[in-house]
Amino acid sequence: MASTNGAAQVLVASNRGPVSYSVKDDGSLHARRGGGGLVSGLSAIGPDAGALWVCSALSDGDREAVRRGVGEDGVRMLDIPADVHADAYNGIANSVLWFVHHMLYQTPLEPVFDAEFRRQWASYETYNRAFAEALAEEAAEGAAVLVQDYHLCLVPGMLRELRPDLRIGHFSHTPWAPPEYFRMLPHDIRAQLVWGMLGANRLGFLTWRWASLFMSCAGEVDGERISPSWPSGDPRRYIEHTPTGRPPLTTTLIGVHGLGADAEFLRARSHEPDVEERMAALREEIGEGRRTIVRVDRTELSKNIVRGLLAYRQLLEDHPEWRERVVHVAFAYPSRQDLAVYRDYTAEVQRVAREINERYGTPGWTPVVLHVQDDFARSLAAYRLADVALVNPVLDGMNLVAKEVPVVSDKGCALVLSREAGAHEELREDALVVNPYDVIDTARALHEALAMAPEERAARSKRLAAAATALPPAQWFLDQLNALRG
Repeated sequence: MASTNGAAQVLVASNRGPVSYSVKDDGSLHARRGGGGLVSGLSAIGPDAGALWVCSALSDGDREAVRRGVGEDGVRMLDIPADVHADAYNGIANSVLWFVHHMLYQTPLEPVFDAEFRRQWASYETYNRAFAEALAEEAAEGAAVLVQDYHLCLVPGMLRELRPDLRIGHFSHTPWAPPEYFRMLPHDIRAQLVWGMLGANRLGFLTWRWASLFMSCAGEVDGERISPSWPSGDPRRYIEHTPTGRPPLTTTLIGVHGLGADAEFLRARSHEPDVEERMAALREEIGEGRRTIVRVDRTELSKNIVRGLLAYRQLLEDHPEWRERVVHVAFAYPSRQDLAVYRDYTAEVQRVAREINERYGTPGWTPVVLHVQDDFARSLAAYRLADVALVNPVLDGMNLVAKEVPVVSDKGCALVLSREAGAHEELREDALVVNPYDVIDTARALHEALAMAPEERAARSKRLAAAATALPPAQWFLDQLNALRG
């Protein structure tokens, strides 16, 4: 794969890269490029910036590409053994760290930190070390390295030991757990995670809420060697620490970058022919003249899809005047189906939707239009048709859907938003804010949103779109890069 031989000036490290490969029937490799904020950001710095993206080979096609030496310019894919990756990714990152930061454990039964957990944790260390060594090998003197997310929490500390000359940043795309929940992890594991991240010159978060929780957790892990600072009258936040317990003192800066929606891309893409076709099909499914409550999510446990459906059922029960006048368009795209708990959750979403349709549906009206097959064009079509957007996660780092729907909606939409979504920090003034656990409260907000005057809905939607696009993906990336270099 592509290598800079130690000449890269800007490096990004993430589990998933900007390209994936599949093996075709004739044995040739097919490359598929992805999108997102990091891709936009790297594009924004230009082709002469000496940038390199280090990522993991995730599929058999990816691993075959590495073995054949096939690769894209600016991408180095690491062929980490599949069993090590599975332990690190599914065993630790998605089944432990994700659950801790989203507070998803059923604590009477889980977690259980036993010998199997320790075996998988060793794989997580191995996985992070592979990234640190590759970055150390590829980075030019004094290069800027931007490490992404909970999969790679140990990389900054490991990389700092290998290359103390580098400017290292780490960005968390999830919430951060409060100290009392983070304390659930074994103490040595908490210490490894915190000290691993403190190897960075700068740590980035989506909101000040998550940043402040990390600082509290860090101080609790080792109060003698780690000192979080919130100076009075000073906008800066930072953590001073002495890894050896002796001088010199090291400072890790804390920053917040609230990733926004890419308005230019979304508005252009949402008016392409395939989206228009799906709009016509959706209109037929919904029926003439009906209002729409739209949600688009992965069947991720934190997204709270089941309670959203229960709130819609409560709306139909409490306000029978909406029966046959509204349709809940719910797109719940399967996520992490290799984990049993996610398969079970997807099945529960389908069961509740079916139950609502059986109880309230009529020959000419299907109350819930549920799709579980991922289709981005259909999602954009739903955005455009939305009268109300329902975004009710139990906890979410940001939730870009909350930002995207107001940008795309044709007539403007009302936003029913969980107070526990990161997007709440920026959108709360014009959203209808709900407690995600309170089905009755959410049903009340849905009724208020449906009954809202068109002029108010349009005005709120305009303000929501402005707030949602304040920091588009390319600028989000550049701001982090400039802050790290500065």
